[in-house]
Amino acid sequence: MTYTIKRTFAILFMAIFGSVLLYNCEPETDALGEQLFLNDAAQGNETPYDVIAYNIDNNDSIRSDASTMYTIIGSTRKAVLGAFKEGQFGMQRASYLTQLRLPSYSPDFGTNATVDSVVLVVKPIYDTSLLTTTEEDNGYKFGDIEAKKVVNTYPVYKYGKTEINGATPQFTIKVNEVQDFLNGQNDIAYSNQNFASFSEELGSKVFNGNVNSVTITKDSDGTSIYTSSAVGLRIPLKATFFQTKIIDHASSSDLKDVSNFIRYFRGLKISVAESDGYLFQFNPDDIELIMYYKNDKTENGTTTRPQSTYKFTMGAANTHIGHYEYDRTDTEFKNFVIGDKEKGDAKLYVQGMGGPSIGIRIPENTIKDLKKLYQDNKAAIIGARIRIYSDPSWNNGYSNLASQYERPGADSFTIIQKDKDANGKETTAFTTDMLNLSGSLNFAVYKVYDLDKNPTHYDFTITKSLKDIVETGEGYADKYFKIDLGNFTPTSSAVLAGPKYTQRTFSPERVVLIGNDPSFSDKKIQLLVVHSKK
Repeated sequence: MTYTIKRTFAILFMAIFGSVLLYNCEPETDALGEQLFLNDAAQGNETPYDVIAYNIDNNDSIRSDASTMYTIIGSTRKAVLGAFKEGQFGMQRASYLTQLRLPSYSPDFGTNATVDSVVLVVKPIYDTSLLTTTEEDNGYKFGDIEAKKVVNTYPVYKYGKTEINGATPQFTIKVNEVQDFLNGQNDIAYSNQNFASFSEELGSKVFNGNVNSVTITKDSDGTSIYTSSAVGLRIPLKATFFQTKIIDHASSSDLKDVSNFIRYFRGLKISVAESDGYLFQFNPDDIELIMYYKNDKTENGTTTRPQSTYKFTMGAANTHIGHYEYDRTDTEFKNFVIGDKEKGDAKLYVQGMGGPSIGIRIPENTIKDLKKLYQDNKAAIIGARIRIYSDPSWNNGYSNLASQYERPGADSFTIIQKDKDANGKETTAFTTDMLNLSGSLNFAVYKVYDLDKNPTHYDFTITKSLKDIVETGEGYADKYFKIDLGNFTPTSSAVLAGPKYTQRTFSPERVVLIGNDPSFSDKKIQLLVVHSKK
């Protein structure tokens, strides 16, 4: 049994991440349904049925601690920085908080140690294939050596605006010391939870959306003198702060063990000053904090002051928290969302990082009609999908790419089943289709059509889930489907961690969809069912 479950989840991984197909035409009947119909199927007839679709307000909050940042559990994480404003969803600003640790405790920095400089290195995710400029600086000197400096510039992957008032958006990235204790890595933290930070900035830097690598070679023979350790954003921090906080405090009990240290130096907050532009991602485990210092060194009666490098421990066991702020003032979302579970909402708003979700219920009358067809006409369900179109107003052109390729939709979703157990407690599960049919030919959890057009539309497969309700009599009164942005999260073994483990925490995408709006007779959300008679 354990093997079967693991194998199913492994197949699920491939189905979700490898079989979300893009089409530019209407789909044919899915072979999946034919496999479910035990005997030879006659011609299939597709019939539309109404569903009730409504907005779920998540109060602009989501769990955003280290355990929720994984793209692959046990391996890679993502965090978000930046700010982005548009008329449908409003303003969204993302900050990041982290602890830091010493590489070893009770450190000895030597005699008369003084800090030269400190730099925080953040490494945004960038497009290696898009080298935008290469600067070759001949006549450059590295010390007294005639050299050439080459600067390669790469665009960071962004979600947001490529221009504001005709100019490329720029951010002032700020670093502040955290004032409140951030708790432990395994403690729960939410994105709207406020952790105070000191107002004095430790450092800041203007970020233009690109990251660089630098190589310096000798003019004489072309050999390398210097190569930047990593492509990233280097933010200079105040040397005097670290002189007082670390060097001058080295012999204190605050630096003798990790427990004392993370309560003494409680962490860093990285944020942006602006409220519009774009959101970008980085791996919080890749951040570096490097302190350069000098101390007296006496050999053979001669005292020198060589420079040393001290790297704080980032990532790993530290606490990581994403902090997200929203301003929905005068937005379509604030004025429109009602969450009507009886009649449905005309427009559906779905947004990652704590924004709204979508709930979908199949009305009782629809179930009765389908059961009657099955019982009276022997019409078996061989295919069922929920079709949702993007709203014409959502022609935003926001991109999650480094290039300026524009697209009106979103393309990373999860769909789960919600039900109630015998005690009335709500349960969360993968859809029955995902659990039972992931290995079937042509199966996909959802398919995306016309992503580069307006409208885009999406088909979510619920064939087995619907068949169970209609043909086996399984209850449906408390059952509904929930759709969110962001993929399911796999483990390092390529199996899905579970229905509650998704990438919503750091997904910047959002989209407006057509719900139960009668003015869109051919585009409103529908359940499309394919029947076949024996």
